[in-house]
Amino acid sequence: MRSEQLEYVAAITRLGSFRRAAEELHISQPALSTTVRNLERELGVDILERGRSGAQVSDEGRELLPHIIGVIDAVDRLRQVADSQHRVSRMVRLGTVNAGTVPLLTDAISRFREVHPLTQVEVIGAQEVAIDIALREGSFDLGLVTCLAGDDMPTELETTRLLRGRAVVCLRSDSPLAELEAVSIDELLSEPMILMRSGYLMHRYVHRLLGGQTPAVSYSTDGAEMGKLMVAEGLGAAVLPDFSVIGDQLVRHGAIIWRPLSGDDTEVQLAIRRRRSGVHPRAAHDLHRLFVEQAAAYSAANA
Repeated sequence: MRSEQLEYVAAITRLGSFRRAAEELHISQPALSTTVRNLERELGVDILERGRSGAQVSDEGRELLPHIIGVIDAVDRLRQVADSQHRVSRMVRLGTVNAGTVPLLTDAISRFREVHPLTQVEVIGAQEVAIDIALREGSFDLGLVTCLAGDDMPTELETTRLLRGRAVVCLRSDSPLAELEAVSIDELLSEPMILMRSGYLMHRYVHRLLGGQTPAVSYSTDGAEMGKLMVAEGLGAAVLPDFSVIGDQLVRHGAIIWRPLSGDDTEVQLAIRRRRSGVHPRAAHDLHRLFVEQAAAYSAANA
């Protein structure tokens, strides 16, 4: 049983409708209905009576409702106390996949320091799945993740898209492929490749892009920043989101360049996530806002 399930039931009984509750909670109606059904199945009680005119509390649910509200109130008090302790600890924990986050990360944290000069930001590199788990468990306050357009978003986490872009080929300036305006898959396979390690979005993307074909030589790494350094050293080409390459210092200094991929227009996105429910510490709330503002400024500057 999760506290979110009880909060969903409370919202439905208050609003009298699955549709209105789904809109207020910012989740899909099927996901809301499934979550409530799972709770009823676990308790062995039909809490709600569903009809064409809406939803109302059943007789059994009416007896349970005060206990449900009591648990929600207790969880809220617990979160408030934990929030106060978190404020005292002066720490915001940010999980990041380290793929294309640098254009926003350093500037957002720099601005955050002006508002919260005594609050430490702990930046922890991890894979998308690990970040989502840590957010659900409360060990991360925020998470920066990459995703593809059309990917399903976890319903219990609030996802805000920050940047939208395309995958590009990152090359050393003296690579033969640098003479091309765009790089095809066959041309990409002619070069050694630097791949993101299994478990990262760009590993999944490249595997799908190549359709099972494998490059003659390949290396793997955990993040875009190390991948770009390996490209600059002449170890091969890397496929990365364009927002992780455009404006990079290695590009500005001419050590690496990038070219679009021909025949692929898949949208790659950078998003920030946090728990959908519960009280967020003020510092974490402010850092989330700064990432959204920084993303808007970055997108306008690179339009």
